[in-house]
Amino acid sequence: MNPRMKFTAIATTVLLTAGSATGAEPAKHSNFVKETFGKVAFIGAGVSAGVGQLRNNPKAWGQGVEGFSKRFASGFAGHIVNNSIAYGVGHALHEDMRYYPSDKQGFGPRLGYALESTVITHRTDTGDRTVAYGRISGAVGGGFISRFWQPVALHTFASGITSAGVSLGAQAGTNVIREFWPEIRHPRSRE
Repeated sequence: MNPRMKFTAIATTVLLTAGSATGAEPAKHSNFVKETFGKVAFIGAGVSAGVGQLRNNPKAWGQGVEGFSKRFASGFAGHIVNNSIAYGVGHALHEDMRYYPSDKQGFGPRLGYALESTVITHRTDTGDRTVAYGRISGAVGGGFISRFWQPVALHTFASGITSAGVSLGAQAGTNVIREFWPEIRHPRSRE
């Protein structure tokens, strides 16, 4: 597939999935925009690019500013695709995509809650707990769609699944930080 066809396929996918995500109510749309294009998203893409640069992964992109730029753009584009799918599916299935800190006491229970919240959420229409199909499908979809612009050596099923796992792992890490951020920021806030 030539670069122009790749770009067209990627742009079409992003626009279609983002369109489904933006059909949500204004508050949910605002959350989608903040989570997708906010400063945390740029920091995440930068960290991902930095790790890729240190590991020289993918090797075909080389080093230097050009290699870092490709890694950053790839990470950010993958994040956009991931969130577009996640919010679109989440909206269709009435899933709450936000993270709510727990009211649990103790490190273990709070850590467990934060990790579980990666794959479990609540329905917006009933409040019942449910599998976070939006978040999971966003990670998997983003992992496979991002293969379009990755070097040919990464156009594999295993590479797509690995990318999905890394995405869910990053979400789990973000949830842990969100859960413990008050104590990190103000060590005596939970006393």
